Amino acid sequence: MRFPNQRLAQLFDMLQNETLPQDELAQRLAVSTRTVRADITALNALLAQHGAQFILSRGNGYQLKIDDPARYQTLKTAQPRALRIPRSGQERVHYLMVRFLTSAFSLKLEDLADEWFVSRATLQNDMAEVREWLQRYHLTLETRPRHGMKLFGSEMAIRACLTDLLWKLAQQDSLNPPVTEVALNAGVPEQLVTLLDTCFTRHHIRLTDEGELFLRLYCAVAVRRISEGYPLHDFAAEDVEEKVREAARDIAMALAQLAGKPLAAPEENWLRVHIAARQVQDIAPSAINADDDEALANYILRYINTHYNYNLLNDAQLHADLLTHIKTMITRVRYQIMIPNPLLENIKQHYPMAWDMTLAAVSSWGKYTPYAISENEIGFLVLHIGVGLERHYNIGYQRQPRVVLVCDAGNAMVRMIEAVLTRKYPQIDVTRTLTLRDYEQSEGISEDFVIATARVSEKDKPVVIISPFPTDYQLEQIGKLVLVDRTRPWMLNKYFDAAHFTIINHPVDQQTLFKTLCDQLQNEGFVDAEFLDSVTEREAIVSTMLGDGIALPHALGLLAKKTVVYTVLAPQGITWGDETAHVIFLLAISKREYEEAMAIYDIFVTFLRERAMSRLCACSDFSAFKTLAMECVSRF
Repeated sequence: MRFPNQRLAQLFDMLQNETLPQDELAQRLAVSTRTVRADITALNALLAQHGAQFILSRGNGYQLKIDDPARYQTLKTAQPRALRIPRSGQERVHYLMVRFLTSAFSLKLEDLADEWFVSRATLQNDMAEVREWLQRYHLTLETRPRHGMKLFGSEMAIRACLTDLLWKLAQQDSLNPPVTEVALNAGVPEQLVTLLDTCFTRHHIRLTDEGELFLRLYCAVAVRRISEGYPLHDFAAEDVEEKVREAARDIAMALAQLAGKPLAAPEENWLRVHIAARQVQDIAPSAINADDDEALANYILRYINTHYNYNLLNDAQLHADLLTHIKTMITRVRYQIMIPNPLLENIKQHYPMAWDMTLAAVSSWGKYTPYAISENEIGFLVLHIGVGLERHYNIGYQRQPRVVLVCDAGNAMVRMIEAVLTRKYPQIDVTRTLTLRDYEQSEGISEDFVIATARVSEKDKPVVIISPFPTDYQLEQIGKLVLVDRTRPWMLNKYFDAAHFTIINHPVDQQTLFKTLCDQLQNEGFVDAEFLDSVTEREAIVSTMLGDGIALPHALGLLAKKTVVYTVLAPQGITWGDETAHVIFLLAISKREYEEAMAIYDIFVTFLRERAMSRLCACSDFSAFKTLAMECVSRF
């Protein structure tokens, strides 16, 4: 049996093992409930001769009812498949990529449009993304009149592009048709699972699950290309470990059998590089002697210590973790092997300060080495640095609640109450203890709230009345005030002000904006003349766009004399690399406040999570901006 469209096949698969209501099916398939009912009717018509039907159970949803198990088992054995027709724009891009990367002949968009039941104009729009993707691997499409389009580029680049695409799709869905049916020779990926597992076990080579999946896909791609007459030419690898050479030799012999053709020496050399670049190192740091590995690890840690005041040089665990990662990373960057980092955007947003430190250190290192280290690789290094920072510093800076204790019951009772509070809420900072008379005579309270053993007047701060031996209810009332997040509101008050806030309603380029803001900060004594050059250099390395139109330009290192945030709202937008920035926060952070810097970053991440860019842009002045900002940070 063959389904007339892919949606019916998806619906059939969804209802195999669970009962699902119409609303859930409609949401998963991105259609209306009416379409779901029509599809169920169509499926039941197809299944009628196979002894099964989908029945609607009220209150539960659609479930599979099998009337003839024997006939239905025959259907299951036959494995009904959908027609290989992409439905969404993203799916069409993936299918187009696979077609161009695996076709030996020119392809006409008219033919593909007829096959996939779309217009040629639709595919022509999709081709912009296809060309952009191929350009990353230096692959080009040439159009020949009356013949169509054909892909040109090195065999190594074609394999890298196809493998990376399949790896990305397999990460999302292991049963994705391009991975399981379209791009690879039938049965080869399944055979490679056992083959590679046996080989790596025999030679004591450890890989992550992602690394093993990537190698399996690369080997399957290699089998197809070699069997179709596209071998690798002229590739020589530097010497690797003996166990890696032996594993590559065994895998090469197996691939030769699967492809039905002998493998040339460059194929085995390339396998060595792939295995060496993805194996998990399980050796002591003292055994790693490669100068560039050791040098880069030490350089990163020294740079962070010098420019950011965080001393991680004596962290043996971090040093070992960096070395084991960098050893394989150097192999990857040397041979330009791109390894995807699916968590890259999350790393940038959740570890923004560690990201800036590592990026600055690696970029500085780049002046002394021919290797170009990609953002994906830097993201993995950031995780190690971030863990090291959390291990040694209060990197998640929090402003603890500051409290005034008002008590007239004597020194012993004060100490007892302080002990109870410390035991229950160790984060409380009791800044001072006042008598009732002293409290009433004071003009104001700078602390966050007041705890008193007798009724007192409020001085614009909350007051909690407790007995000398506080009850559980009284302690709960204190807890409600203790657990309020004061860090981000306090940061907003401390580092954001009207003097460093502006709205730009006219066209301006990025460099002019930097000069205008930095000149003002320099005149006010916040930064030196070198600050502008450092901000420009940092922007040239990688865009400081955080996401959703929010940009965070800043210097390399903590160069400011005093910490301040300059806020710019640009409703018309300012070109920011390949994107457009509407809300810009220029950060000037000094070494004196570096412990608090992480909390400043948290404010911007909160704006991103709140999707606050458009609301921030609509603010007419600093007061409106601060009110909205306070609302955002108070919700988290």
